[in-house]
Parts: sequence; structure tokens; C-alpha cells
Amino acid sequence: RRHIPLTHHPTMKFTALLALTPSVVSAWANLPSHRSFTATILNSVATGLSTEVSGETATESFRLNFKGEEGDISPWHDIPLEGETEGMYNMVVEIPKMTKAKMEVATKEENNPIAQDVKKGKLRDYHGPIFWNYGCLPQTWEDPNVEHPELKVNGDDDPIDVVEIGSAALEMGSVTEVKPLGVLAMIDDGELDWKVVAIAKDDPLAEEYNDIDDVPESVKAGIREWFRWYKTPDDKPLNGFGFDEKYLDAAAAKEVIEETHDAWKKLRSGDSDAGKLWTGN
Repeated sequence: RRHIPLTHHPTMKFTALLALTPSVVSAWANLPSHRSFTATILNSVATGLSTEVSGETATESFRLNFKGEEGDISPWHDIPLEGETEGMYNMVVEIPKMTKAKMEVATKEENNPIAQDVKKGKLRDYHGPIFWNYGCLPQTWEDPNVEHPELKVNGDDDPIDVVEIGSAALEMGSVTEVKPLGVLAMIDDGELDWKVVAIAKDDPLAEEYNDIDDVPESVKAGIREWFRWYKTPDDKPLNGFGFDEKYLDAAAAKEVIEETHDAWKKLRSGDSDAGKLWTGN
């Protein structure tokens, strides 16, 4: 394997990594330019599930709202965690691969639409594209009130994140059944931020990828290094990783998912403090 020397300066290293990648695709590429539309979600897990845009694309007003047969729903609380296929989970896609806009389920807003993150009054974009589809698993929550017994850090107060490594770019707002392959314990600003690595059920690689050891080392290293370095252009420190920076296997990933699902149940029941989160209660 050819060695590509990179400077140790964080910003320059991240920039050098980006220089090796294809061109960026707009996250808004598949969205109509008018103010509102309704479209059936790709790979929908429920008949009648759709999305509707409000506001203007690429502005603070943009929202991707989710609709059910009887009206507004929350992609976080109302879409089931488990897919219709045994062993699969439903992934809500927030950021399509090869895009830069930092889109996320707005956990503090009514019905939790997808919106672009805002920091210091500015829309947040990655400094370079993310190379995989990125999203979350519904009906999960990383509880900030609970310390991990081994890592000694608390949850980041969000649904658990998913990095989907398939070949297709998945549309923002789509709900796709994915197979978990492993999980990485990222520690971001002193908080535990699990990253589940998964493959879409319908991806050609899904037949041969069943556990983390089936994933090429180059892909696993790429994910870990991307998440280690991506905040450094903003003069933020490198992110760290628990468990000696190793990926845990598919069985462990499912255990983590179930733990975060149990935490979500306590959040919804009121047994855990919701803080400013919108839970629909």
C-alpha cells in the first residue's frame, strides 16, 4: 500500500485527506426548489410515511417534516427501531454520503424534524464531505445522566448514530433497513457518542458483510480517522475512542443498541429527565 505522507498539523492533515476524495454532492440535490412538497420516503417501513419540506433549502428555516397517515409524526419517537426483516434496524438518514451540510433530527423541536445544525448563529457544514451515509436509529437515546461503567463518560443526549457503508447515496429523510456490523465508542468533548457501522439490507455487499471483521480495514480506518479529525479545522481537539480505539463486533453493537433503546423507553415514560428534549409527552 502506497504511503501518503501527511503533516501532523490537524487542519492540514484533514485538508490533505479531503484532497484524496471525489467531488462533493449537494445535500439538497434531490429536493425541489419550491417551499413545500410531499414525497414518499424511499424504502419506507410503513405505508403512507412521507416527508414534507417547510422553509427554504440551505437556510435556518429549512425543515424536513415527517408525516404518517394521520398527520405529523416524529422520526425519533414514532418510527420503530426494529425493521420488518429479522435482525435489521431502521435507519433515519440525516446526511447522504458525499455531502457537507450537517443535518440532524432536531431533538428539541416539536415532532423532531430534520434541520441543519446551527453553531454561533451560522449554519453548520462539515469542512469536507462525509464519505458514508449518516443518520440515527429511532427510539434510541444516549442518556447523559448515566455514566458508562468502563469508559467513565456519559451519553451525548442524542439518538445513536449510524454510519452506513453501502455503495448507494441514500436520500435525506429516507428510512432504510440496515444490518449492524459493529460499533465504535467515540468520545467527543467528554461525552460518549457511539457510532454504529452498518450496511443497508438491499446493498450488494450485505450478503458478504455480517460482522465487523468482514469490513475492509481501509474502510474501518477511514471512518475512525474521519471522526477523529473532522472538528480540527475549527480549532477543536481531536476526538478519542474507547476500548483501545477498536471496533466492537456485531453482537456488541446490538447490545449497545438495545441499551440505548431501553434508555429511550425511560425517557418516554418520564422515568429519565428529558431536559429540553421534545418527547411528545
